[in-house]
Amino acid sequence: MALYHRAAITPTKPEVVAAFTADQPWCGVHADEVEVIGAFRFDDPLGRVGMESFLAQAGGDLVFVPLTYRDEPSEAAADAFICTVEHTVLGTRWVYDGLGDPLYVTMLTAVSVTGQGEALGMVEVDGRWIIAPTNVRIRGGGWTTDRVPVDGMEPAGGDAAQPVFRNDGFELTVTRNPSLGDQPAMGLTATWPELDGSVVLTTVRPLG
Repeated sequence: MALYHRAAITPTKPEVVAAFTADQPWCGVHADEVEVIGAFRFDDPLGRVGMESFLAQAGGDLVFVPLTYRDEPSEAAADAFICTVEHTVLGTRWVYDGLGDPLYVTMLTAVSVTGQGEALGMVEVDGRWIIAPTNVRIRGGGWTTDRVPVDGMEPAGGDAAQPVFRNDGFELTVTRNPSLGDQPAMGLTATWPELDGSVVLTTVRPLG
């Protein structure tokens, strides 16, 4: 479960996504041309780090922009730092490119491998718990009841538009510019109401 707060954020999440995306080699458009379609979240097992994955239109291209939000600077994700934002409930939050944050890569691998999906968003309104569903829905490939090691994912090649990560069990390929495609045997797809089909965000190859 992801707990949503009724709060104001400065700069806003769409502004952060647009500014970051426009500055990347896999985008190439002005920030004014970046429009967020929607997002989905993962749960932090320790409950401290927010993990939100945005899909956006950047000119004529689709882009996949994962972000993490932390309550203090992260040495492990230092090279992926984007900016800070002010949250009226949580205070200052340090924002990172999710693909440079080891925790996000672990969770992305876990969902891609096992088929277990996004966090269920809930918010408290007038003393009642309300489900806040996202317009983007994801589906992970793979199906196992075995324990699966998904930590220790290290950068292993690829490029800025299609980075590759690897541990001793799996190789994860992430697509920054996803396109329509079938559900991979292991991997992650996303869909939303206006999309006819689904787009492929990740593919996973077992090693050994």
